[in-house]
Amino acid sequence: MSELRSKPRHRRSRTALAVGVPLALTAAGTLAYGTDLGVLGSTARQASAAAPAWAADTADGFASVNSLGQKGTYGGRDGKTVTVKTQADLEKYATAAEPYVIVVAGTINMNPVGKEIKVQSDKTIVGSGTSGHIVGGGFFLGQGVHNVIIRNLTIRDSYKGVWNDKDHDFDAIQMDGAHHVWIDHNDLRHMADGLIDVRKDSTNVTVSWNKLSDNNKTFGIGWTENVKTDITIHHNWIRETEQRNPSTDNAAHAHLYNNFLEDAPGTDIKSSYGNYSRGATKMVLENSLFQGVKNPVIKDSGAAVVQRGNSFSGTSGRNESGGTAFDPKAYYPYTLDKAADLPSILKSGAGPRTSIGTTAAASTKAAAATTLTVAKDGSGQYTTVQAAVNAVPANNPSRVVIAVKPGTYRELVKVPSNKPHVTIQGTGGSRKDTTIVYNNASGTPKPGGGTYGTGGSATVAVEADDFQARNLTISNNFDEKANQQLSGHQAVALRTAADKVFLDGIIVSGDQDTLLLDTAAKDRLGRVYVSNSYVIGNVDFIFGRATAVVDRSVITLKKRWDGTSAGYVTAPSTAANRKGILIANSTVNGDVSGGSFYLGRPWHAGGDASLDPQTTVRNTSLSAAIKSTPWTDMSGFSWKDDRFAEYKNTGAGAGAASTNRPHLTDAQAANQEVADWLAGWTPSAS
Repeated sequence: MSELRSKPRHRRSRTALAVGVPLALTAAGTLAYGTDLGVLGSTARQASAAAPAWAADTADGFASVNSLGQKGTYGGRDGKTVTVKTQADLEKYATAAEPYVIVVAGTINMNPVGKEIKVQSDKTIVGSGTSGHIVGGGFFLGQGVHNVIIRNLTIRDSYKGVWNDKDHDFDAIQMDGAHHVWIDHNDLRHMADGLIDVRKDSTNVTVSWNKLSDNNKTFGIGWTENVKTDITIHHNWIRETEQRNPSTDNAAHAHLYNNFLEDAPGTDIKSSYGNYSRGATKMVLENSLFQGVKNPVIKDSGAAVVQRGNSFSGTSGRNESGGTAFDPKAYYPYTLDKAADLPSILKSGAGPRTSIGTTAAASTKAAAATTLTVAKDGSGQYTTVQAAVNAVPANNPSRVVIAVKPGTYRELVKVPSNKPHVTIQGTGGSRKDTTIVYNNASGTPKPGGGTYGTGGSATVAVEADDFQARNLTISNNFDEKANQQLSGHQAVALRTAADKVFLDGIIVSGDQDTLLLDTAAKDRLGRVYVSNSYVIGNVDFIFGRATAVVDRSVITLKKRWDGTSAGYVTAPSTAANRKGILIANSTVNGDVSGGSFYLGRPWHAGGDASLDPQTTVRNTSLSAAIKSTPWTDMSGFSWKDDRFAEYKNTGAGAGAASTNRPHLTDAQAANQEVADWLAGWTPSAS
């Protein structure tokens, strides 16, 4: 599209249960898959032997390393999938000898308070969307228990009113001699003792993407004279906790990276120390952020801490390193995020996610899925992504997963309308590991004459319904500076023109017109759900006529090719009586000048006055880069004649309601939730 130059010693009240939970995650429960399962009542529902696609996820870090006769950590994927809503059913399946994927689809209040269910080997215990809560108790993994995944749960509130409680050893998750355990995307808080205890030679443990908050003792590792534990701790948000963040005693290999430790000002709980390397621990501590924490990094004389790339803001007291440790990459691959980016990344990405859930339909589709493998080095079935797309049969009735191995794939990819149910998924440990990139722009000459135009410039074009992409980067790296002679600098990374498009855990990167969310025709519905992702650009870089939700994501503002700061986040071209673009529970930031970006402007494509463009930005953190008057006109059309509004945004770029900055009333906002946009469609990972 065209640009117009133009964080106590003294305990708080028992009622403060949501402390440490960011607004974005507290408010966004609308899509919890538990609503789909509510009709099941109190009895467990047992699905087919085929687990849903997300149940096949395997751990990274030390939990992925083959040892002790166990090849990685995959939980109960080889067993049946059951859904539970009662303590009795949860205990029945968690303590069984055979493997199970156990979906917790509601709040389970433990009786007696403090009870820890004794989980046996080969289990996946996962919350259904954000609805899976374990209240007043937790889980215990005893000697020899292995291959366990605990994921997407909220475990909370066994606290008995004594801050440094020595009488109630009530943990969220405790391990005594377990191995190969993955604790991922949970919200653990307000427990009587520790949130996580990894004790008595437990090993091959990965703890990732969790929120740990509102507690005295966060995370203890050790309680043994042996030096055996191998543990990876990454991408955790540790907030409003006093000690053991974590305390790591006699660990053979402790790899801590990309964790955000926050002692927030003005709260009752004050940090005593952060990361502690005790005994003979060898610790590698990388790219973590310590904010306001007292004694952020400490070590015993016989322990080692190797620090690389960490950031410290407002910290005090001991910050120590020394000794020699190990190279984590000798054990497993991983990719580091920048420490400065962690608040945005973890506030939107840590804790339970709506997109981990299941329904019977999702299980059926997963069972029927076909996988095609792409690898640049020839180790897959295909060497290009497009070749794999071409291999999908026309009008395929069930899911086809195109698994793309790490690498940079410089190519154009098109998924035509007659190939629905396609997933393109990177197989690396990070979404940065697999990149599809090209550099066409609107004004780039086509080999046969003419130019590509804006839509035609897309690196990846999706015209097929029920498309999904995850764990990869899609980029357009057109060089504006080197191509000033071209008349059209719009350069699309991803174009969608389809319904039920689910973009989960990806990066979409470009400059002008990065993400085009379109429909197959003006009179066709096109719903798009973007979750846990990054969208990067500068001019109109989220645009189009689709009914689109950007949820729990990071929108990154970029400078222009000449180093200036100016731009527009959205440019909707919504048809009348349709919903446009909704940005919810997200973060808008970037290294640009203050007050230099608009949230959006109305795109009446082709001068079509019948269009009614809409952007709503709600429950989102706005950086100072956003203008105090965040909407503007375009091509002679006034934004005030269309639908632009905010609701309960935060951050330096947020502002009070005015005639130039309309806010939704509570009643209006109740009709502008994520579920209203998706209109009966529940996105489910496949």
